[in-house]
Amino acid sequence: MSDFPANIDYVAEPTPRWEPLHKWANRPYTVLGLSFTPLDTPGQLREQGIASWYGRKFHGQKTSTGEIYDMFQMTAAHPTLPLPSYARVTNVKNGRSVIVRVNDRGPFHKGRVMDLSFLAACRLGYATNGSAEVKVESLLPSDAPSTIVAAAQQPIVATPPANNNKPLVVPMANQTGGIYVQLGAFSSQQNADNFKAHLARELAQDANKLTVHNANNKLYRVRLGPYASRDAALDAMGRVTGEKNLKAVISQ
Repeated sequence: MSDFPANIDYVAEPTPRWEPLHKWANRPYTVLGLSFTPLDTPGQLREQGIASWYGRKFHGQKTSTGEIYDMFQMTAAHPTLPLPSYARVTNVKNGRSVIVRVNDRGPFHKGRVMDLSFLAACRLGYATNGSAEVKVESLLPSDAPSTIVAAAQQPIVATPPANNNKPLVVPMANQTGGIYVQLGAFSSQQNADNFKAHLARELAQDANKLTVHNANNKLYRVRLGPYASRDAALDAMGRVTGEKNLKAVISQ
């Protein structure tokens, strides 16, 4: 990766401060058969798992809060932390720790707890490796309202979603021009667009087949396709369930 900003070494970590939660980005949602209910209080969550990072492919695109992703800032994506909020992330292997501002949803890859910006991954020492085991600690800003401070007194230790072992039902339907694999349905076009962007990095080989389809003006469906045959769709589904460690079954 080249063309680093001249002042990249001087980019400061963000200072946690109270920010009103985003109106849309904190609603419950379903992705790849898993349901997520975002937390409404920062400073509660403590978890440990694998963190990845996202870089130039998503540089300049909108995050779930509508902000523009900058791979050279100290930010991160998380499935359930309040947006926006702040977290301390520590690399378990080398002990390095950074503070990031969480302003995006993801990752949706099984077993990963957070996506960090390229710069944050560099600071933690794992950008060249792609991923690392980290500890994530949601931070409570010192200027948070008293009601939020009281609610944050109940810490949460993250556990896998209750339906983590249930198969994802991925309907396949014969549409004009081929077969599609539906991966998610949203009432908000912005949420669908955000999911499509995040899913693109999990399904790089099929990213050019990801679309958002709105048939009834109510649901925005994120789909893979079209595929010319069922065999071609099955081949793509094999990559989803195998290489990307995502669960899926096919129904027609």
